[in-house]
Amino acid sequence: MSDYSQQHKPTEIRLKSKEKILELDFEDGATFSLPAELLRVESPSAEVQGHSPSQKQVVAGRRHVGIMGVEPVGNYAISIKFDDLHDTGIYTWDALYAFGKNQQAIWEGYLEELESKGLSRDP
Repeated sequence: MSDYSQQHKPTEIRLKSKEKILELDFEDGATFSLPAELLRVESPSAEVQGHSPSQKQVVAGRRHVGIMGVEPVGNYAISIKFDDLHDTGIYTWDALYAFGKNQQAIWEGYLEELESKGLSRDP
């Protein structure tokens, strides 16, 4: 059986639809503002991540993606419904915390991947 215990737990989650940002406050005092585009292109879904690192997909054309809703998944994660209708990723508390902590490096890696494949953030 899987252990869903998470090292980090949010105390508050705020969806700022107009700004296309998900804000999270964690128990340790960390606060992160995660852009919808970053969350979408790095979705933990099999569709994006594949079943091994070599299968990871580069998702282009999501510069303007927004978040339509956020739903709890047990006591350990949320599901995010994006306005491009992607909704299959389960974002654990620890994954969201890692996105926040490593946001700049993740974003730079994404931009490099797009460039190397001749893809764009624009639809």
